[in-house]
Amino acid sequence: MAKFHTNFLFFWLNFLLFFSLSVCSRYEQEELQWLDDKDDEINMVQNRHSSLRSCDFGTGKWVYDQSYPLYDATCPYLSTAVTCRKNGRPDSDYEKWKWKPHGCEIPRFDALDFLGRMRRKRIMLVGDSIVRNQWESLVCLVQSVIPTARKTVTYNGPTMAFQALDYETSIEFFWAPFLVELKQGPGSKRILHLDLIEENARYWKEVDVLVFDSAHWWTHSEKWSSWDFLMEGNNAYKDMNPMVAYEKGLLTWANWIDLNLDPRKTRVFFRSMSPRHNRENGWKCYNQREPIGYFSHPHVPEQLLVLREVLKRMRFPVYLQDITTMSAFRRDGHPSIYARALGEKAKREMGGYSSDCSHWCLPGVPDTWNEILNAML
Repeated sequence: MAKFHTNFLFFWLNFLLFFSLSVCSRYEQEELQWLDDKDDEINMVQNRHSSLRSCDFGTGKWVYDQSYPLYDATCPYLSTAVTCRKNGRPDSDYEKWKWKPHGCEIPRFDALDFLGRMRRKRIMLVGDSIVRNQWESLVCLVQSVIPTARKTVTYNGPTMAFQALDYETSIEFFWAPFLVELKQGPGSKRILHLDLIEENARYWKEVDVLVFDSAHWWTHSEKWSSWDFLMEGNNAYKDMNPMVAYEKGLLTWANWIDLNLDPRKTRVFFRSMSPRHNRENGWKCYNQREPIGYFSHPHVPEQLLVLREVLKRMRFPVYLQDITTMSAFRRDGHPSIYARALGEKAKREMGGYSSDCSHWCLPGVPDTWNEILNAML
């Protein structure tokens, strides 16, 4: 009888062990299947976060690279103001500098790879004419691999969109230098509404990748100011500290992003302020042929300090793309007097010409901004 009980107990123990192993095996298979389904996505996220932690794209040095530029200066999508070689600039070395971050490499831009990853996606760059500068760069980086009949540019109100038809990819620019709304009031007065954004923001919905910039227009001097009054709610202001106004405008933008976008569907970048080299009445960048070697005391614009604080308080994960210091080295990269076509006589008599030390020649510095953006995507 004791032997029977022993055998019976042994039988049940084996049965329970087999059953538990079968169940575990089934659940493990389901778990592994789920992981297999998500494995690429998990690795992608881990790798992306790892690269973010390990590489500071904003610190490094410019190195001369004969293999640059990444596209030809005859790209048909460049506006006249940035085609410096076509406008008569005699040197071209400004096209051949590559940014090398400390301790890591920025992958060389591959147009086919970029378009493959951006298939059926919308990319939108939002801001002022410097963002337009960057949009033209990005379009020129990708357009050469697309047959002429399979690419187009369309215009719709404040937007322009380059479309790669076979990839169903759209690279768009949206004009909104303040992000918040600038409206015309009574007596044709220009009113900047620090707490209104929906008229602009409705264009940003359903976009897969958003790149924002807003800085320069907030600090224009009185003569060049873009508004007559500031409004917040029912309160109108003639004067306000520009950085206070900037923070209020950014907070309106940040609240809209937090409330309206899903980080699982949309990637959001905020590109830091593009530096200007326009002291000495705009002639500081004229005739510059190579980057500045170093700064003893790098200047950090107030706008960047304000932006960092606003981004810290957001729920939505916005990536700050800090291009300010790297671009500050490049006083050689601006159009200067070559923002328009100059004849020989004009070149000899430059006293009456203005010098643009804010925008950038293309090919040039914004190509590096887009190589970094591509690396982050």
